[in-house]
Amino acid sequence: MGALVKLVDAALFIFFLFIGMVAPLFDSQSILPLEIYPKALVDLKNWYSEEYNDYLTAEKPHFFVGLIGVQLFFQWPLALICLYGIAGGKSWLPTTCLMYGTSTFTGMVAILAELTGSKRASETLLKIYYPFLGFALLAILRGSVPYSGKSGASSSKRQAVNRKKKA
Repeated sequence: MGALVKLVDAALFIFFLFIGMVAPLFDSQSILPLEIYPKALVDLKNWYSEEYNDYLTAEKPHFFVGLIGVQLFFQWPLALICLYGIAGGKSWLPTTCLMYGTSTFTGMVAILAELTGSKRASETLLKIYYPFLGFALLAILRGSVPYSGKSGASSSKRQAVNRKKKA
C-alpha cells in the first residue's frame, strides 16, 4: 500500500504544481482586471476560449465566476499547502487533500453539469474538464488514507518510553 500512496502523492504533486501556476496566471483572468496581466497571457486565454469553444471562460456566467473565486481564495492556497505537505511528508497532508478534493469535486460537478446540460460543450472541451474531476477524486481518496509516519519504530519507541514513565 505504501508504494501506491507514493504513486498517488507523485501524481497529486504534479497536479498541485500545475494548479499552483495556472490558477493565478490563467483562471484569475475571469475575475480580475485584464490590465494587470501581460498581453501574452490574455492572448493565450483568448486563444484557448476560441480554440476549444470554452464558453464558460468567454462568457463568464455568474456561477463560474463564483467558482473561480473559490478556486483562487481557497483551493489555490490549499494546493500550495498540499505541495509543501507532499514534499515534506507532513502528517496533516490527508486533511488538506480531503479539503481540496471535496471543494474541487463540488465545483467540477457544477461545471460539468452545465457543460453537459447545455449541449454546447464539445467532446474535446469535456476531455479538458474531466481530468480535474478525476484529480479531485484522487485527492479525496488520498485524504481518506490515514497518515502513516515515515518510521513506525519511532512511535513504538515513544510508547515504550511512556510505559516506563508510568511504571
